[in-house]
Amino acid sequence: MSVLVGNNTRLIIQGITGTEGSFHGSQIKEYGTNLVGGVTPRKGGQEALGVPVFNSVQEAKAETDCNTSVIFVPPAFAAGAVIEAVEAGLELVICITEGIPAADMVKVNHKIKDLPTRLVGPNCPGVISPGKAKVGIMPGFIHEPGIIGVVSRSGTLTYEAVHQLVAAGLGQSTSVGIGGDPIIGTTFIDMLSLFADDDETEGIVMIGEIGGTAEEEAAQWVIDNNLQKPIVAFIAGQTAPPGRRMGHAGAIIAGGKGTAAEKVTSLEAAGIHVVKSPADIGKAMAEATNTK
Repeated sequence: MSVLVGNNTRLIIQGITGTEGSFHGSQIKEYGTNLVGGVTPRKGGQEALGVPVFNSVQEAKAETDCNTSVIFVPPAFAAGAVIEAVEAGLELVICITEGIPAADMVKVNHKIKDLPTRLVGPNCPGVISPGKAKVGIMPGFIHEPGIIGVVSRSGTLTYEAVHQLVAAGLGQSTSVGIGGDPIIGTTFIDMLSLFADDDETEGIVMIGEIGGTAEEEAAQWVIDNNLQKPIVAFIAGQTAPPGRRMGHAGAIIAGGKGTAAEKVTSLEAAGIHVVKSPADIGKAMAEATNTK
């Protein structure tokens, strides 16, 4: 089985009639994902991408029994869209939107922390379980069904890792972009836990970045939970000058924490194979899973 999205996904698109929603939505549907509806306030009753449009997520849930939403809503309204989906009781909300104010995300995380809904993102490429469902903006054709779970803070580096895993004959069980913002819903630890429990996932690729302490916390989780599946990691931003802010809002080194060296040390101490170049991810994973 895959994690998060798969054959049981019943998807709605929040912002389905907008430019981004309709462009990426058409590719999501073309991939074979079970798209059952969309939401755009004041456009209920219309049709888009061959599915009905509703005024609210609550209405969409009542009519379609959707369990997953992907959000293509402008930054100023995106946090509200997440909260609306959570309040409607959806199982999974994937927020693609970039540039959501951090203060808005603080409110979102406070709202969802005791609720069962899982949020992926914001500022992420989404989630794909190859051959089953694609919920996001990643190119579907570069993925192949397989045995490696991928979790990454970087969108583009995810695609590079995926390409190498396919070339190595390993493929992916599920690939998840968790997003590059400082405040996100699903963390490395959340994904490691899901992959650890997934029978189909035999190895894990983890792509981190300088800034924050998410990678160090994940390394400690691996030690504490004695995770036996092989993990290959890469840390982006190793050549960045000290204290320099990088492209992702989450990649800010604060108070001596979050340096590449610190992350590499923590990961290696947990028995994780850290590659120096993203070009080595596929080869290292093939060796770790004993496939050439």
